[in-house]
Amino acid sequence: MNQTSNSREYLVITASGEDQVGLVERFTSRVAEAGCNIEESRMALLGGHFAIIMLISGPWNALSKLEDRLETLGGEMGLAVVHKRTKRLERQQPLVPYRVEVVAMDHPGIVHSLADFFSRRGINIEELSTDTYPAPHTGTPMFSVNITVGVPASVRIPELRGDFLDYCDDLNLDGIIEPERS
Repeated sequence: MNQTSNSREYLVITASGEDQVGLVERFTSRVAEAGCNIEESRMALLGGHFAIIMLISGPWNALSKLEDRLETLGGEMGLAVVHKRTKRLERQQPLVPYRVEVVAMDHPGIVHSLADFFSRRGINIEELSTDTYPAPHTGTPMFSVNITVGVPASVRIPELRGDFLDYCDDLNLDGIIEPERS
């Protein structure tokens, strides 16, 4: 297959390291200098570490230029960097995005249990974030989960919603599932 310098290709980059001021600016400047574009990204401070996940696009030669620099860049910035070529996601069937929010007293296994609930129904988790915090007034450790799932058109939404609410009641979770609103 002959690649032209104008065809769009994709690269996923994950990087993490000790948090430092200016890290995002320095990292993203290297992406731009290579002639690449940041299509999607997630960045977060987790404990004392900063984590970056990016989907980068560009012509094959620009991505190759960036790939060649990533090891050096990681060393200069104190980041562990992993990268892999990928392609744009093409869905086999239409999925309806739903937002799931769960809050509960913190205890091990909540994320696993939620993942199992959706997996058994053939529903893919597309994005997930969690947080812990002390409850107001009592200081009880609380846990919150925000998930975006892709629900296949074949899934009956009223049945899914009922099963989810029963699941939450059984595990003493406060949860909602509703269509994603842009």
